[in-house]
Amino acid sequence: MTSVVLIGVPGAGKSTIGELLAAHLGMLFVDSDHVIEERAGKAISDIFTTDGEPAFRALEAQTIADVLSGPDAIVSLGGGALGNESTRELVKSHTVLWLQTGLAQAVDRVGLNRNRPLLLGNVRGQLAALMTAREPIYREAADVVVDTSELSIEQVTQAALAALAEVGIAP
Repeated sequence: MTSVVLIGVPGAGKSTIGELLAAHLGMLFVDSDHVIEERAGKAISDIFTTDGEPAFRALEAQTIADVLSGPDAIVSLGGGALGNESTRELVKSHTVLWLQTGLAQAVDRVGLNRNRPLLLGNVRGQLAALMTAREPIYREAADVVVDTSELSIEQVTQAALAALAEVGIAP
C-alpha cells in the first residue's frame, strides 16, 4: 500500500475526512500543517507573519517530504502545498485524493478563520482566487476525486472509501 495524500482548498474537509479515513483503513493520520507547527514551535499564521511565506513554503516542502518518506499514512496537505514542484513530484508515488468543494461550501466551512493567513480580508474573494489558481494543479495530481459540496461528513467518508477501494486501497 502507499500513503493516501489528501488535497483541496481550505474548507474542503481534508483534516476531518483524513482522520475518519485513517480510522476506517487502520492507518495513521498526519496533518502536515500540524507537523509544521510542531517543528516551528508556532502557528502557521505566525510563521507567515514573522518569517514570510517563502520560509513557510520551504518548511512545508521539507515536512511533506519527511512525512511521505515514513510509514504509509493518510496525509492531509495544506491547500497550497502542491504549488511546490518537488512536492508535486513526490506525491506521484502515492495515491492522491482530491476533496473537491464548491466556493459557497468552502466559505461556509472556513468562515472567518483567522488562522488561515492567505484568506485574510475578503474570504470569499480570496477563496475564489485560490480555487481558480489551484484547480489545474489539483486536477493533474489527483488519482481520485470526491466532490464534498453537497455531502455530509459521513457521506464524504463513504464516497472516499469507495473511490479508494476502486484504486486498490480498502480496509
